[in-house]
Order: sequence, then structure tokens, then C-alpha cells
Amino acid sequence: MTRRAAIVGSGFGGLALAIRLQSAGIDTTVIEARDKPGGRAYYWDKGGHIFDAGPTVITDPDCLKELWALSGADMARDVELVPVSPFYRLSWPDGTTFDYVNDDDQLTAQIAALEPADVEGYRKFLRYSEGVFVEGYEKLGAVPFLDFTSMIRAAPALARYQAWRSVYSMVSSFIRNEKLREAFSFHSLLVGGNPMTTSAIYALIHKLERDGGVWFAKGGTNRLIAGMVQHFERLGGTVRLGDPVSDIATSGDRVTAVRTASGWSETFDAVASNADIVRTYDMLGAPRGKTKARSLRRKRFSPSLFVLHFSAEGEWPDVPHHNIVFGSEYAGLLKQIYGGKTLPQDPSIYLHHPTVTDPSMAPPGRSTFYALAPVPHLGHAPIDWAVEGPCYSRHLLEILERRVLPGLSGKLGEVFHFGPADFESELNSHLGSAFSLEPVLTQSAYFRVHNRDDKIANLYFTGAGTHPGAGIPGVVGSAKATAGLMIADLKL
Repeated sequence: MTRRAAIVGSGFGGLALAIRLQSAGIDTTVIEARDKPGGRAYYWDKGGHIFDAGPTVITDPDCLKELWALSGADMARDVELVPVSPFYRLSWPDGTTFDYVNDDDQLTAQIAALEPADVEGYRKFLRYSEGVFVEGYEKLGAVPFLDFTSMIRAAPALARYQAWRSVYSMVSSFIRNEKLREAFSFHSLLVGGNPMTTSAIYALIHKLERDGGVWFAKGGTNRLIAGMVQHFERLGGTVRLGDPVSDIATSGDRVTAVRTASGWSETFDAVASNADIVRTYDMLGAPRGKTKARSLRRKRFSPSLFVLHFSAEGEWPDVPHHNIVFGSEYAGLLKQIYGGKTLPQDPSIYLHHPTVTDPSMAPPGRSTFYALAPVPHLGHAPIDWAVEGPCYSRHLLEILERRVLPGLSGKLGEVFHFGPADFESELNSHLGSAFSLEPVLTQSAYFRVHNRDDKIANLYFTGAGTHPGAGIPGVVGSAKATAGLMIADLKL
């Protein structure tokens, strides 16, 4: 008898899990609340301008190609990935710029220009990053931590690489120059982690980028999502859009069915959630749901994001694809983002400029951008975003015009934003958090939500809230870990 599985949510983790299950012969249905698949990787088409909601930094393309290879297919049939260089252009208020490239000679020259002694320090940091990449990503990235014994087995390697230290602390042990410390520690922000408190294990992201490169899906991240959906449906899977899940029914210690807002209901042998972890337990029709949701609400959640989308006249060829526009503070800004009550007025901004790589994402002679600023989640800063959103949009545009895009105000077209209140209302994200649980050591691996629930035998999780965490490689790795459990359980 063919086994049937439901996946709640069609983000990267949900679709990666769906492809793995369908490739293994499990009849899989993905149920998505919004009108398009992708979860956080949503998109808008406004007058021929394609605005990706995010994420936009694609690393470790092999973890994606593997999803097609499971059935002997080739990802290139559905998705075209193009390399991005520099990986990022970093800039500071004093006019200093640093092109983070995957070329040793260029990188060494730029490091030496800021601090000659840091050339050797960077080499030591790279060796450290290589070590934690092997231990934290290659060995543990797709391994489910279901019991404390699994954590004990991993402990010696984590201790050897001083996992209790922060990313910033570890980078600083190798590198003297403050700008370089920021340049090689900011990556944990890409997965919701504070460089000052997130485990040094997350320094593995540097090695991940060095080995696998930074890539862009031609047409936008949305085309990668579309390719995953095409492949999944080609395998026989089903995607149900525009119908939020309202209830996950249980009987005893097992999930039995999924019901949606439209009244649709189906029985399944297993259910996996790519939705918000707190809201998933809220939907669970068993006492376990209320107990677990209450417990999760006491944990530390990652901050939210304010994402400003805009179009502009002109092609802006001197502005790279990925830009990090640092503010004048680093440690102080991080304190504001991770616990402040108000909006940072001197933010650091990630500026995404996809049309410099793919002009088709805007009409001829025009460009598409988004500017992303991390901000406190709604639990820390209960801001009235209906009032503050337009004001903060203008503030970010003023900074960008002064620092990166001279003359922008006279060339602006479409402008709109997506902020913490939207993360909460449209993505059903607890506190409007953008990355689920904050990735501190005490909320990682075994201490994160498990890939399979401890009490409900056929309820599973994939995505940012479970092991190993956020980011495209992270959630695709979570899908691999979860798929291994589900396939083994459903083949019994």
C-alpha cells in the first residue's frame, strides 16, 4: 500500500522534503497558505519588476542538485544558477570598501591594505572555518538529534572547536582590525544569529561560501522555487495553494488528518511541518500541542527584518549584486536588534541588486533592488508598523542615496516594504521572527525542535525551527535529516 504524507508549508525546507519523499515512492501533498509557493521565498511582479521576497544568497548548490539526482534528473532542466562575484561588497561610513571575493590574491591584498598582520590571522581563521565545516556541516548538518546521547557523541568535536565561544570572539582571536572582524563575522546574521552570542560553529559559513561559491538563480530565487515545484509535480506530487491549515488532527499519539480553512480534509500516514514551530503546535489537536507551544514561547527567537523593495531608473552597473552597508556601530547595533525596544537609527543594510546579474528582472533601462535591515521582533519592540513602516522606508532610502546610490530619490519607481507585522500576519511567524529560534548553542542540535516529535510518533519538522537551522543549506539539510526518519518509519 502506498504511504501518504502531508507537508504544511512550501518553503525551501518543505519542498526539499517533498521531493525526497516523493522520490522514495511516498505519495506527498504540500499544503500552502499563500497564493504562491515558496514561504519566505515569495515574489511580486510589479510592472515587469520582479521582487524576490528572499532569501537571495544561494550557497552549496550541490545540496540542491542532489534533490534532482535522487530520481536521476538534472537540476539544470528547471533552474539556471549563475555565479556572483564579488560575493559581497562591504562598505563603512568612512568610505572604506572591501570586496569579499573568492580569489586568494585579491582577498589577501585587501586584507593587507587594512592590517598587514591580519593576512596570517585570516589564514588561521580559514583553517578554523574548514575544521568546523567538516564537523558541523558535513558530519552533523543532516543528522537528526533525537536524544541526548547523540549530543554527547558530538560534544568532543564541538568542544575541540570551542563551540561555547561566539563567532565574533573566535574571529577576533585571529584578526585584529575591527572592520575585518565585522567582515568575517557578519555571516551568522544571514541565519538569524547574533555574531556576539551565536556559537563559533557558525563560522563554517565562511568555508561553505569559499568552497561552493555564492550563486543566483536566473530570474530570481522564485525561479528556484518554481523549479522545485515543477520537479516535485513531475514526480507525481501535489501542491495545494491558497488554503491555510487550520487543524492537525490526532488520535492517541498519532497524527491522523489535516484540515484547512476551506473545509478540505484528508487523512495521512505522516505529517511534516515547514510552518512556524509555535503555530504548528497551536494547530495540533492534542494536549501535546498546547504544552509544547507554551514551552516554545519561553525560548529566545531570532529578530525580525524590515525589507524595503524598490525600483529605479537606470542600470547602476557599479553597484554589485550583494552589498553590506555597515553602520557606524556593530556591537551596539546588535544589542538593539536582539533586544532593543526601538528601531535602530544607524542600521546596517544588506542591499540586493539582482538586475546587475540578470537585467530581465526589470524592464529595459530600469533596476530592481531590495534593502534589508534586521530589526527587533515584536516581542521586544511592539512598534506600530503601519505608522513607522513608511518612515523607516524613507530613512533607509536616505542612507542608501548618501552611501551607495547617489541621485536615487530622483529615479525611484515602485516602493513598498515587508516588515515584522507582515512576518506575523502573512507568514504566521511567532513574534514576527524572520528565522525562528535564535541559533545560540543552547538552542541548537538536540536543544532545537527535533526533526521528529518526541511524543507524536508521526509528526515531523523541517525548516528553520528544527536542526540544523535557517539559511538555504540549513533548511535543505533539515529536509534530508527529516526525510531519512520519515522514509524509515513509513517503510515499516
